[in-house]
Amino acid sequence: MNTAGHWEATPRRGLELTPFRGLRYDPDRVGSLASVTSPPYDVVVRPDGLHHLQSADPYNIVRLILPQAGTPSARTEQAADTLRRWLDEGVLTADPEPGLYVYEQRHDDGMLQRGIIGTLRVTEPAEGVVLPHEDVMPPVVADRAALMRATRANLEPLLLTYRGDGTAAEVVDRTAHRPPLLATTTEDGFRHRLWSVTDPGELARVQSDLAGRQALIADGHHRWATYRRLRLEHPSPSPWDYGLVLLVDTVRYPLRVRAIHRLLHGLPVADALAAVDGLFRVRHLDKPLAQALETLADAACAGNAFLLAGDGAFHLLDRPDPDLLARTVPADRPPAWRALDATVLHATLLDHVWHIPEDSPAHIAYIHDTAATVEKAERDGSTAVLMHPVREEVVRDLARQGVTMPRKSTSFGPKPASGLVLRALEI
Repeated sequence: MNTAGHWEATPRRGLELTPFRGLRYDPDRVGSLASVTSPPYDVVVRPDGLHHLQSADPYNIVRLILPQAGTPSARTEQAADTLRRWLDEGVLTADPEPGLYVYEQRHDDGMLQRGIIGTLRVTEPAEGVVLPHEDVMPPVVADRAALMRATRANLEPLLLTYRGDGTAAEVVDRTAHRPPLLATTTEDGFRHRLWSVTDPGELARVQSDLAGRQALIADGHHRWATYRRLRLEHPSPSPWDYGLVLLVDTVRYPLRVRAIHRLLHGLPVADALAAVDGLFRVRHLDKPLAQALETLADAACAGNAFLLAGDGAFHLLDRPDPDLLARTVPADRPPAWRALDATVLHATLLDHVWHIPEDSPAHIAYIHDTAATVEKAERDGSTAVLMHPVREEVVRDLARQGVTMPRKSTSFGPKPASGLVLRALEI
């Protein structure tokens, strides 16, 4: 209590980012740095994506993040053995001194993203330091935890955003004018550059600025939940108190927010449309994909809207029956949550109208690529549900209220490439 008789808030511990000795590929031991990288483990980039990455280079990082042995225990053992072998052979080597890493992604379409990779103190949601905005699936957390236990490593950074425009951002931009540790261009057209920050003064400036900040999980909810689980398993202090992250200041470098689409296995489009008759307005769109998505965007400005595909055409669902929403959407959440397209999709369409369990891979798949979702639906005779993205400020506002969104509601990007810098907990 202060002298005026008012209670003062206890200062909140903010983001605690620490340097580490990064593991990086020796460029003389691999075909190219681009050939050993991968998207994050849970991003499907093409139908034959896993095989394509495995065949790109025998040392591609996908052999660590998605091992392909028969049983779960065999897969984690395979990843641990592979990592040990690559370290013994010098394929992966540790940098000589701890540092934070400035990471840049640039594309010819004008996209420029810069951030800082480091190890972040793992916190619980109640601390209000790192805010999740989506629920997680326990089997996925268990799978990632088994992999991290076996390898004793953080194999890829998750993506966090914060609002700063302060000293840390100045260090990032100042560092990006120096020659990088590495530079490579991946097949998606992104140019990647990485720098190490080891100067004590620069490190102190970054850490001081971040100490008062709050971050939103943009990508990597399951990995953050895994960090939390593993931290609880190991008495503190231990290396498990920290997890590998990329922090991006979206004041300077706004992320792109894209939708994650749904593929409903075994539900033909004709059956999906018949079930919504009288519950939504349905319009047949005789347009190519790009124009159909524009129509979806226009409709989403006025309310809930979805685009169905899979029968060679597109069908716009909008203007849901208000009574239907009142019966099916939980009323114990903020209005912004109740109005989300993902909420209406899961609570109303999946649960009530189509009777599809959201956590069953046999019934539903979550796909980032729009064209791939449509192609898969047409090939399999299934229904693709194309979504319109949610704005970042809506996501952040709900997260600050402690409200989680339905699973796979958003896709923030660009996501960091896996394989540029790793963290071994015992190095």
